[in-house]
Amino acid sequence: MDQQTFANKIWSVADLLLGDFKQAEYGRIILPFMVLRRLECVLEPTRESVLEQYEAVKDQGLDLDLILPGIAGCTFYTTSKFTLSTLGATNTKQNLEDYISKFSSNVRQVFEQFSFSSWIGKLEEANLLYLVSNEFKDLELHPSVVSNYEMGLVFEHLIRKFAEASNDTAGEFYTPRDVVRLATTLVFSTDQEALSGEGIVRTIYDCAAGTGGFLSSGIELVGEWNTNATIIPYAQELNPETHAICVADKLIQGYDTRNIKFGNTLSNDLLSGETFNYCLANPPFGVDWKKVQKPVNDEHRVKGYAGRFGPGLPRVSDGSMLFLLHLLSKRKPPEEGGTRIGIVLSGSPLFNGGAGSGESEIRRWILENDWLEALVALPTDMFYNTGISTYIWVLSTNKEEHRKGLVQLIDASKISTPMRKNLGSKRKWLNDEQITETARIHDAFEESDVSKIFETEQFGYRRITVERPLQLKFSVTPENIESWANSKNAEYVDELSKVSGEYLDIDSFLKAAGIKKPSAALIKNICKFFGKHYPDAKVICDAKGNPLPDPDLRDYENVPLGEDIDEYFEREVIPHVPDAWIDTAKKDHKDGLVGIVGYEINFNRYFYEYVPPRSLEDIDADLEAVENAIAELLKKVTR
Repeated sequence: MDQQTFANKIWSVADLLLGDFKQAEYGRIILPFMVLRRLECVLEPTRESVLEQYEAVKDQGLDLDLILPGIAGCTFYTTSKFTLSTLGATNTKQNLEDYISKFSSNVRQVFEQFSFSSWIGKLEEANLLYLVSNEFKDLELHPSVVSNYEMGLVFEHLIRKFAEASNDTAGEFYTPRDVVRLATTLVFSTDQEALSGEGIVRTIYDCAAGTGGFLSSGIELVGEWNTNATIIPYAQELNPETHAICVADKLIQGYDTRNIKFGNTLSNDLLSGETFNYCLANPPFGVDWKKVQKPVNDEHRVKGYAGRFGPGLPRVSDGSMLFLLHLLSKRKPPEEGGTRIGIVLSGSPLFNGGAGSGESEIRRWILENDWLEALVALPTDMFYNTGISTYIWVLSTNKEEHRKGLVQLIDASKISTPMRKNLGSKRKWLNDEQITETARIHDAFEESDVSKIFETEQFGYRRITVERPLQLKFSVTPENIESWANSKNAEYVDELSKVSGEYLDIDSFLKAAGIKKPSAALIKNICKFFGKHYPDAKVICDAKGNPLPDPDLRDYENVPLGEDIDEYFEREVIPHVPDAWIDTAKKDHKDGLVGIVGYEINFNRYFYEYVPPRSLEDIDADLEAVENAIAELLKKVTR
């Protein structure tokens, strides 16, 4: 039975809940029962042996956590005599609570995060507890029948269905497994030779783990290459229910779940100071970070580069780049082999924010440190809750020699297979051959129609401020004199009210008003209230005779890094505005040179293909054909 059919069968349990529970609550009841049955199936072969050993040592004051896992053959156990099939139709609540309470503490934590005891009570009140429990008792969920990978798909399919039923956003919880597999392959593939050795131990980390798909995929991929390699998973997840599923999944696989942390990664890094060999994540797209704004701002301000957010902060409306910075804070130095990172982001982190903005400074930090290895554009309609364009960022803090100083852009947007049945917004998927082909393009590191290679500096520019002289025509009108009179720092109201006519220079205007020795502030305000741009007016200068800039004519030019700004200015600006000049006071805060350095990666520009418009003759022919078809239809109607 495929996971979708299997998940649909589980979903049918929701029919029992109809009327007594809201649709939004179905998942919170069904998912913990699924986890319980899964754990029960795993423990079934050694259940009697564990109970016998428990009876033998229970009164000896021994630490059961040191004894019983070895008998159970797992990192968890239960000392309860109950199973879902033996709860009974009477005292079901007490028996189920006894069952849960006698699991080892690492499993009890899972059910606490599900708030399972609360739902047990509500099911009992609705007289549904025995009926619902009975629906799960015969499900065969042992890993030999339903693999961990398949079980993960079942959980994710159920989460999606529950989310759709309650108008929730399933995409916040997990990433489609084909995207997971591609990102994992891109991150791990260059280390395949190293991972094939004996006694290999590596760490993998996901800062927005969801149900643990990236962790499972990484473990599975390395297992395919080398069954003797050990991958140790680490993670942090905010949602209690998906964290519970992730913990249960890793318990069944025999991992230490103390490494799977629960909490908000951005405001409280529970693995602070840890570094990892591999990092993979798909943080939420376009989600604001207002809730954690204070601790994030404080870390940025107080710790700077000693913290996670030293380079800068993105706009509050989208926190995805904060996760990118967080992952980079987990990097190992090159002498320790470095860290490879794969993160799935929307298009906005590639280009949002101009020079000097938080987003641009983050891109600058990454590119100037030469950590960005590749960007892979995915097809649209790949995710369950959005059809937007998405990209896999592949980063390495220890690039291969031939990749140093270079970034590879891969346009895989046309590599996909249509879904036979849409799953939410997901209409396309990547089969194994397409994943392999994309990884091959990355590994080949060659220029082609879908692969472009650039020097890191080619994404940078220097934004110069272009000023033009302030030339104003002055006059007093009923409207502007009234605004002047009502302004905060109004002076000479009576004198200015008597001025008539138009003046092409400020000195004549001030003389007409009888104003002598005006302050710089007064001149500025008079220009604001009584002046209008006029190209034939006299240029207004400061006390030193330097022309004042017109803020309304101020413009900016992005000069590619490496190009002389004066040569660029003479070639691109002066021919169009001969009176313009560069504001040399606007300098970059890092290198101190004129112009603010910015970085952006306009991905589509590099793969743009010009399609010439159709000829007028072809358009006329089509119009004529349509007109003839309409005429024929009208003839049939009027017969």
